[in-house]
Amino acid sequence: MSLQPGIHPKGEGADGVHWNILGQVYTPKSITEECLSWHALLPQETFIPPHVHPTQDEYIHVLSGELDLVLDGEHLHANTGDLVCMPRGIPHGIFNNTGHNVTCLFWVTPTGKLVNLFRKLHNMSRPDEVVAMSSDYEVNFLPPVRAADVIGLK
Repeated sequence: MSLQPGIHPKGEGADGVHWNILGQVYTPKSITEECLSWHALLPQETFIPPHVHPTQDEYIHVLSGELDLVLDGEHLHANTGDLVCMPRGIPHGIFNNTGHNVTCLFWVTPTGKLVNLFRKLHNMSRPDEVVAMSSDYEVNFLPPVRAADVIGLK
């Protein structure tokens, strides 16, 4: 996995793939040992439950829309253009409570096992299966949280 020079066109994923993970569409843009980046479409009322990356720092640049977050127990709200920084070892959850689709650019460093996890999760339809598989790839989900449990974050 090495960085290839050039332009990665809009809508095209690295290796020509898009991952569908529980209704969210992830389009990998760059895959190296040092960094994995992906464009994400988070449909309205979807969320990524609170979890921890023990070996990776994660970032989100909100391209359009707004996100509610829980970061180390604190409720936060990110707007278009904001950068969210989530250091390794810090619990975080991401919620689209806006009633509109949200687009973001995510990246983690280092890549670790995350790209392999996304490949395994593609088209998996059951959240319990996603949670069970993730711990083998250095993503540890916290006890279940529903989007409804995170109301009033705005």
